[in-house]
Amino acid sequence: MTSQSFTTSFSVDQTPEEVVKAIANVRGWWTGDIEGSTDKVGDEFTYRYQDLHYSTQRITELIPGRKVVWRVLDAHLTFVGDPSEWAGTEITFEIAEKGKQTEVRFAHMGLIPEFECFDQCSNAWGFFVNGSLRRLITPGEGPTAPPWA
Repeated sequence: MTSQSFTTSFSVDQTPEEVVKAIANVRGWWTGDIEGSTDKVGDEFTYRYQDLHYSTQRITELIPGRKVVWRVLDAHLTFVGDPSEWAGTEITFEIAEKGKQTEVRFAHMGLIPEFECFDQCSNAWGFFVNGSLRRLITPGEGPTAPPWA
């Protein structure tokens, strides 16, 4: 089942440590309201985007320069029949040096094609991970308004 989870990746010229620092700066690459701490194991944060998406994540693993894992504790997506589809899923960032670059491998484990939100959520992750996060890591610009705003 997890092999069908949403995944994406990209490479940058920055160090693995710079990548992990950017990932931890959730406010720097997500749009919407974020409450709570986002930079150490055990931290919990909530994300709210208008009345469409509310979720709570806990940082369950953080290996400096290598890996970040968030567990979705609670979720409420108002645009699907089962608003709690994300609850219990895991969001992972694996970071590895590849030659002179750093590869970022993102996966939302449990976000599977059978979920009603899969297409919309995959598009949103593509925007945030391949767009906002990558921009934050490289030139330090961070998020722009998502295309659905």
